[in-house]
Amino acid sequence: MRRLLTNKRFITVVSLLIILAVIILGSIPGSPLNVVLKPIGAVVDPVQKAVKFTGNEISGFWAALTDGIAIRNENEQLRAEIAELQYQLTQNEEAAIRYEELQEAFHIREVFSNYDIFGASVLSRESDEWFSVIRAGVGNSDGIYLEQGESLAVVDVRMNLVGRVIEVNDDDSVILILLHEGFQVSGKVNAVNGATFLIIGDASLKQDGLCLVTGIDPDTIPSVGDEIVTSGEGGLFPQGIPIGVIESVDTSNELNITATLRPYADVENLNDIFIMVPYEDESEASDSEEVTDETFSEDT
Repeated sequence: MRRLLTNKRFITVVSLLIILAVIILGSIPGSPLNVVLKPIGAVVDPVQKAVKFTGNEISGFWAALTDGIAIRNENEQLRAEIAELQYQLTQNEEAAIRYEELQEAFHIREVFSNYDIFGASVLSRESDEWFSVIRAGVGNSDGIYLEQGESLAVVDVRMNLVGRVIEVNDDDSVILILLHEGFQVSGKVNAVNGATFLIIGDASLKQDGLCLVTGIDPDTIPSVGDEIVTSGEGGLFPQGIPIGVIESVDTSNELNITATLRPYADVENLNDIFIMVPYEDESEASDSEEVTDETFSEDT
């Protein structure tokens, strides 16, 4: 018995049972223990309130922390959704622009009905000090062929002259742009009986995006702002393709009057081009076949 009373575990359990009994009895209304415990309550209440306040603060802090994490995650999700919507909007805008460009491409077919129009995307720009040629994704496999001595006109979506095809491979074509010094085309003022002259690329002007106009008759000098189109002379380019506008005229040398022309085509920022291939005259083709057949018959 004496060992039991001196056992710490036994004393702890008994003490807890006594405290529990006092609490239970003290909670009964009218219990005489309420009078005895009232002085103790005055001391315990502040401790209880402090513990309760601390618990509430910890609970509030934890709730704020978890809410903050949830809000942050929600904001990240919303940002991702906004970015996706902005991307879709951009795609829709690009699709609308592309649609308008293709609509204008149909206009090329209407104006030049005797030409086959091949559209292609610009694959690359090959440059020196300023890019000289562009490579487009259309070639022999698409039905484009370039015979020796031929030249195929290349225009942008607004039917403005870009340059001419100089090489056709299986899957792509190389285009010499009109700013290059190796390019030339016969042009005329876009008016009835408009004066004609030669538009050529010039090494000193292409840095400024300009072409040189030569072969100007002193009696028919173009004016600044005149629109220039292809004349059709020489048969390399069809007549009426817009080239650009006269930007300046130099009459200081009466024997060599020159001008500068700013092309309509924004060659530096091209995304799509259109190659104009003339239809073969079926009557001429059939005639040539008949001649060949007759010649073959005579030979045999």
